[in-house]
Amino acid sequence: MNKVSKNRQKKEEIVDKISEKISRAKGLVFTNYQGLTHKQLEELKRALKDANAELVVTKNTLLKLSLNKAGVKADGNEEGFNNPTATIFAYEDVIAPLKHLAKTLKNLGLPTIKFGILDGQALNSDQLLNLASLPSREVLLAQVVGGLKSPIFGLHRALSWNIQKLVMTLKAVEIKKSV
Repeated sequence: MNKVSKNRQKKEEIVDKISEKISRAKGLVFTNYQGLTHKQLEELKRALKDANAELVVTKNTLLKLSLNKAGVKADGNEEGFNNPTATIFAYEDVIAPLKHLAKTLKNLGLPTIKFGILDGQALNSDQLLNLASLPSREVLLAQVVGGLKSPIFGLHRALSWNIQKLVMTLKAVEIKKSV
């Protein structure tokens, strides 16, 4: 009979829950939350929840086991698991949670970003902050559509100007003859 302690069972359940969250998430951001008060941490969690993301504090050993179980590689970022770690799981849009994190970082100077994994690619804190400074998806789409429309409107103006100029000249001739 194989006896497993309650503590081990609890840790295995935590690893299962975290690995399930990892497999559902489109992006992961690992931060050092030291220095944040409980109230500040709760405000950040609330803001992230509005962006369909979740902040979870887990022991580093359990987090590593969860990453391995989910098949996610944190290549070259092993030193990122030295200090206490909070993980942000972004379930839909990855940029919105990054914006909330960058705003908190700007206002409080905390938490520090260790690294992130987006679309299976590891990114450092500078790369993540650059992504956070990008406009929202809707704004980017509007800029692309505007960029596509601009040459068409320019061509329309160029072609219609000659016709408009002709009409204005004919109108001037008509007015001059009627006087």
